[in-house]
Parts: sequence; structure tokens; C-alpha cells
Amino acid sequence: MPTTFADQLRALPDEALSALIQLRPDLVVPLPADVSALAVRAQSRGSVARCLDGLDEFTLRILDAARLSRSPDTALTSVDAILELAGGVSADDVRAAVERLRVRFLLHGREDALEVTGAVDEVTSPYPAGLGRPADYLDPQAAALVADKARLRRTVLAAPPGARAVLDRLAAGPPIGALGRDSMAEPVRWLLEQHVLVAVGEAGRAPRPDGELVELPREVGVLLRRETGPLGELRPFPPLPEGSRRDPKSVDSAGAGQVMEAVRSTDALLEALAAEPAPVLRAGGLGVRDLRRLARSAGLDEAGAALLIEIAYAAGLLGEADAHGSSRSVTVSRAGSPVDEIFLPTGAFDLWRALSIAQRWHTLARAWLAMTRQPGLVGTRDDRDRPINALAPEAERAGAPQARREALLVLADLEAGTAPAADEVLELLAWQAPRRARGREAAHRDALGGAALLGVTALGALTSYARLILEDPDDADETDPLGVRAAAAHQSSDSVRLLDGLLPAPVDHILVQADLSVVVPGPPEPELAGELDVVAEPESAGGASVFRVTPASVRRALDVGYTASDLHALFKRRSRTPVPQTLTYMIDDAARRHGGLRAGSAGSYLRGDDEALIAEVLADKRLGPLALRQIAPTVLVSPTPTARLLAALRDAGFAPVAEDAGGAAVLARPKVRRAPTRTSLAARISDQAGPPVLAGPRLAGVVEQIRKGDIATRAARRAPVTVRAANGQSVTGLTSVQRHGEAMAVLQQAVREKARVWVGYVDSHGATLSRLVRPVSLSAGYLRAEDERTETLHTFALHRITAAVPEDEQ
Repeated sequence: MPTTFADQLRALPDEALSALIQLRPDLVVPLPADVSALAVRAQSRGSVARCLDGLDEFTLRILDAARLSRSPDTALTSVDAILELAGGVSADDVRAAVERLRVRFLLHGREDALEVTGAVDEVTSPYPAGLGRPADYLDPQAAALVADKARLRRTVLAAPPGARAVLDRLAAGPPIGALGRDSMAEPVRWLLEQHVLVAVGEAGRAPRPDGELVELPREVGVLLRRETGPLGELRPFPPLPEGSRRDPKSVDSAGAGQVMEAVRSTDALLEALAAEPAPVLRAGGLGVRDLRRLARSAGLDEAGAALLIEIAYAAGLLGEADAHGSSRSVTVSRAGSPVDEIFLPTGAFDLWRALSIAQRWHTLARAWLAMTRQPGLVGTRDDRDRPINALAPEAERAGAPQARREALLVLADLEAGTAPAADEVLELLAWQAPRRARGREAAHRDALGGAALLGVTALGALTSYARLILEDPDDADETDPLGVRAAAAHQSSDSVRLLDGLLPAPVDHILVQADLSVVVPGPPEPELAGELDVVAEPESAGGASVFRVTPASVRRALDVGYTASDLHALFKRRSRTPVPQTLTYMIDDAARRHGGLRAGSAGSYLRGDDEALIAEVLADKRLGPLALRQIAPTVLVSPTPTARLLAALRDAGFAPVAEDAGGAAVLARPKVRRAPTRTSLAARISDQAGPPVLAGPRLAGVVEQIRKGDIATRAARRAPVTVRAANGQSVTGLTSVQRHGEAMAVLQQAVREKARVWVGYVDSHGATLSRLVRPVSLSAGYLRAEDERTETLHTFALHRITAAVPEDEQ
């Protein structure tokens, strides 16, 4: 009959051991050497705490019942004792909860002699089910009171209203109350005098009559819970969210619209950063003023802008770059101090923009699910009352990805189209894993808000394309036992294809109106989007975006190299409506004026073929600060830089162009700076996954390896008598140890025959050990041998070897 925890694990069939490993995968990370190591790990505080974190409210209450019903003499309980405490609930539900605890080995042993794993008491509350400690442990007078049940009932019934309110509060749990300055009021004093409450020291420590806490004895708490039962209200089943019902098609349609808006807003934020990079604060992160500027440019509130910026950074689309770069200019902050680093889009941003909208959204969604940041903290204050900025280290939360996935999985488990309220989601999470949900309410609300902004949810319900991202890969794929193929990749592509079908098809044409507005009846193709960025100004975005052609946008197109004929051909090719005559006149007029003046460096100079135009510029009082001076009928010079000269002339209504030293026109499109490319956080997280998901052949291989190691470990404890004697152990009848030459002969023969031998040796700390190995080579004063139990290669110095005996001679 197994007596130890390890013996009970060793006696399990492979199916039961596999079930334990599946339910507690941390037990095999790293792979234990044998069953004894597995047993030690299964009883450790960390492993037990992780296991308890995944249990639901009802199962934890049944575990509390097991703790409460333990015998004071044997510390054992039974299924019948647990059933007695869990009255009012179906016995089948209780037995099912007990089985969940047993299969995880939080309870082990026979049904009539169950033992609670020791670490459970260490990592859980010292007050099971919110009940205090027994009265005979707390105070003799309280023990005498509870021993007389009739007297106890009379005392409780005689309690004044204030004292009864105190009792009801402590009976609900926890049973501990603090004795503050105002706590020794009449109600509490009355309860202490009647020994219904006991003064104790700190929670969990021995009772102290002069303590600063009061505790409600367990027996009194059970009496006060006579209506709900000793364990309080038991809920064997989760509270199902009522929520409102939405049409799944409407949910997907609304989600697709929000996807387009999220992608557009992210693009706008990164474009704004490319045009005017934001400095990296000394403490890290993005400044409040810069966040406000970016939010205004993208038409978002600050919270939404912070979320999308955090996601873009996690996706590798945004990064830090040297503020000076290859230019001679020095970037300064708003306070006037030099800046070392700035935020800029990375090279991956340009590749991302070339993808379809569904693929761009998929990149953002995966980064959001994986990032260890909580954007909802941006704008709040930390423990030291300092503001938390976007991209600042203070917004880092290691548990954010898990909290995000937990909240979304609640929606995924509901029927398609169900839109529960946030409070209903939090209540369900608190039932599913109360230990894990405690303290994560803000993270869960933040996850639901982020999901709505990204289009993961719409109208309060989970979208069908987002549901595919959340689904786990097929763990039981027997055709891929090593997990070489990533099933999640197939689901990701399915999500993109489904979203592509919901989004309007990209368009390659525009509708030019008489008022020079340009309507794009759908998401533009990347090539069309690039052309519109140059020749028109955006006015509104959405399913059908609107741009407007202005003199400034035409001049900008001419500056980057377009000619008047190029622009005419562009609008004729792209527009499905006739090109208005006013647009043709605007382009021709801008082209005629464009380049009439040319600027260069002198400081700077200005020249032109039209002497009257040069005279007009020289006489313009608005250009007085430029200190223009005429050096020839068609040439002016200025001490100001060329860029400033060009900007001032354009502000005054002229249309100059820059030229190089050879007189050729310089295209005005600035060189785009990009931050160094960063790896997406989603890719890094997938490469650094936690405990593996084991199933099928992989799980069977893990169990086989543990069994094999267990057999080898038990065999290693039976070293031959010669080895034990050589290691200094007392052996009856042995008068001398093995000579060194004999040991070398045994090792040489083992190398030739590839046989296993027992080797006794002295390690670097002077300890004498023995090991069963298979010698590989014997040279240069060292023995190299393989330990099949651990599958590692060991090197032994020959002068440290004390004995060597073939395995079959032990």
C-alpha cells in the first residue's frame, strides 16, 4: 500500500499521470528526473499556488470544506465529511469538485482517508471559508461558551443591535477585525465581555489577551451561518451573463467599420510622428503635450491615442532613434533642452502600409494580445504620485496579456452575438478563477475597452474574425507530434480571410466633384493612397473618405516632381467622373507660377528671368525680415537660410522652387527618417512561450521519460558493494578497496564493449558519489561517459575515480 506522496504518484497508471501533467503543466518545466522529483515539485508552494489560481469558486469552497473537516488527530478527512459541510448542494456536484481536486493531487488518498497537500495551507487563507479558528485554540472561556450550545444561542440572541451587526459582518468573513481607537465602543466591549469575540495578536499568530485584533471563533461563525450553511452561499455553476442579443452579422459589420477606423487612426498617428518626431522623455515615454498633439492630428481622444501608440510600439511599427541622426541640426524639447532620442516610425511601418487592411489589423491585434503593457494606466498616477505617460516603464504589467485573454475568452464562450455588460463579465471571471481575478478588475475593464476600440468586439459582442484568433491550436494533432506546424498560423490566416470578406474591396478610382472635393468610395489601394497623400488634403475618413484639391496641395505635388501634364493624366486616369474645368485651370495656373523664382544658398539667393517679378519681391514689405539685396537685375541675395527664404516667399503668395549648385531644380520631398527596425512583441512572445501544451505523443513521451528516469534513479541507489566500499561506506567482510589499476582495466573494457559500469568518484567538494554510466572514451587523464538517466555527458578526472564495476557484476 503506497504511503508517501511519491509512492502514490508512482502507482498511478500512465493515463492518470498524463492527466496530472496536462492539468499542471508547470510540473514538467523543466522535465523532472524521476517521479520523486515530480512529487517534490507537485507539493511546492509555487506549483500549488499556480494550480489553485486556475480553480473556480465552488471547487475552492470544497477544498475549504476538506480543510475544515480534517481530524485533529490524523489531519485526514473524507468525502462523507465534506458532503456533510456542503449541505444544500447536490452530492454529485460536490463529488465532481472533489474529483477535480484529487486528479490535481491537491487531495490525495482513499475516499475515507483524504489528505490535503501540505502547501495548500501555506498559500491559502488561514481562515478556510472565512471561518475563524476553533474556540478551544483561542480562549478557554470562549471554548466553555461554545461547548454549551444552548447558552451560546441565548448569548447571540441577546446581543444588542450594534453587537449583532458586528457579528454578522465577521461571520461573512474574514473573521478578523481591528481594534482601533474607536473600536472599543459598547458593542465590541459587550461581545468581548461575553467571550463571543476573542482578543488576539496579528492574524495567524497565537492568541493574545492584549492583542490589537478580535477574532470570531469558528463555532460562533457556523451558528451565525445557519441559513446559508458553514461554507456560506455555494454556487456550483457559473453566473451566466444575461446581456443583450445582437445579430452576429450586425456585430461583424460594425466591427469591420471599427477595424478600418483603428487602422486609419494608427496610420495617422505614425504619419504625424514621422512629420514631427516626439522626444523621448528622460524617464522614458512620450510627453503629455506630444500625446495631445498626436491625438488631435488623428481625431482621437488621449486614451485612444495612447492605446494605439502602445500597440504600434509593441508591433514594431514605432521605435526610438538618435535625435541627431545624420543631420547637423539638434532637436530640442519644448523646455529648450537638447534631446538624445526621438520616437519615429520604423522601417516596418512602410511594409505594414503596403498590406491589406485586414492584414494590418491582424498585426495590431496580435501585438495587443501579446503586449505586457496596460494602456489604461496612461494618464493616471503611480504609487509615488507621478503621472504615467504613454510608452513609459510604469505602464508595464506582466499579467496584462493573460488578463486580456481571460476577458475575451468569457465572450468567446458565450453564444455568438451575446453582448454582456462589463460588470457581468467581471462577475463571471471572479467565479471562474477568484484567486487570479482578485486585483485584476481594472486590467479586465481595460481589455474590454481596448477590444472595442480595435474592432475585436462590436456592439458589446465578440466578432467572428476575432474569435478565430483566440482559438487554441489543435493540441491533439497526431500528424504533427512535435508541433513543427503552427496550427495558430492557419487560424490567423482564416481570420484575415474572414475579415477581408467583411471589408469593402480596395478601390483604384476616385470621384472628383465640382467643388474640387475628391470622394474615394472605399479603402484606397496603396498606390492610390500614396498619390492622394501628395495631391490632395484629407477632410474626412471612413468607408468613403473625402479629400480636397487645393492650390497648396497642387504646389506640393509640383514640388515633389509632378508636372502639369502628370497631374492632368493622374486625375483623368483615376476619376470616374469628368474632371472639373476649375481643377484643370488650378493646375495650369499653379504650374505656370511654379518655378518662376529659384532659390539657392548664399546665405541664400533668389533669381528669376522676370525682372518685374524680382522687383515685386524686393518691394514687398512682408519680406523685409529676409534682408533681400539686389545684386543683378534678376538676382537677389539674403543672409537667411534657403529653407526659411522659401517658406517666407510661399507665405507671401509666391511660388519659388529650390535649385542646386548646377541650377537644376531640387525636388522638395524630404528624406523620410525611420527608427531602427524592431521585432514585433507578438513574435517575441511566441518564441518565449510558457509551459508547453502537451497532448498525444508528446505527452506520452514525457511520461515515458519520467518513468525511465525513475527506474534509473532507483537502480542507482543499489550501487555494487565494491563501489560503496571504495567510497568509504562500511561494508561487512570487505578488507580492501579496489586497486586503481583494476578500475582502469574495467573502464577500458567497458569502452570497447560499450557496456555500462558503476563508477565511484570524489567530486570537487570532496564528497564520495557513485554513478551508473556508459563510458565513451578514456584518454588524456579523463573519462568521458554518458549518463543515460539524465542523457548528459560527464567528464571524470581519472585520479578522482575510486572504483569501477561492470553493471552485471553488482
